[in-house]
Amino acid sequence: MEALLATAIAVLTACGVFLILRARTFPVLLGLTLLSYAVNLFLFASGRLHLDAPPLIRAGASYTDPLPQALVLTAIVIGFGMTGYLAMLALRALAESGDDHVDAGKDS
Repeated sequence: MEALLATAIAVLTACGVFLILRARTFPVLLGLTLLSYAVNLFLFASGRLHLDAPPLIRAGASYTDPLPQALVLTAIVIGFGMTGYLAMLALRALAESGDDHVDAGKDS
C-alpha cells in the first residue's frame, strides 16, 4: 500500500511540474493544483494511519495522529481559494491581453 501511495504522489508531482512548465496559463493553473494534491497526500501519509483503530483513545491503544489530518483539511480549503483566485487572475489577463501565454506582457 505504501508503494502505491508513493507512486501516486510521484505521478502527481511529475505531472504538476510538467504542466507548470507549459507556456499557457490554464496548464500552469492545473499543474499548481496537481502539486497541491501531491503535497496533501504526502502530509496525509505522514500521519501513519492505522487500520481498525478504535475511535476513542484508551491506555495502550494505537491511534492516528490528528495533526496531519488537520493540516490537510486546512490545505484543501486554502488550495481551493487560491485556485479560484488564480483562475480569475488568468481570465482577467486573457481579457486584457487577448492571449493566454504566461509571458504575454513581454515583447517577443
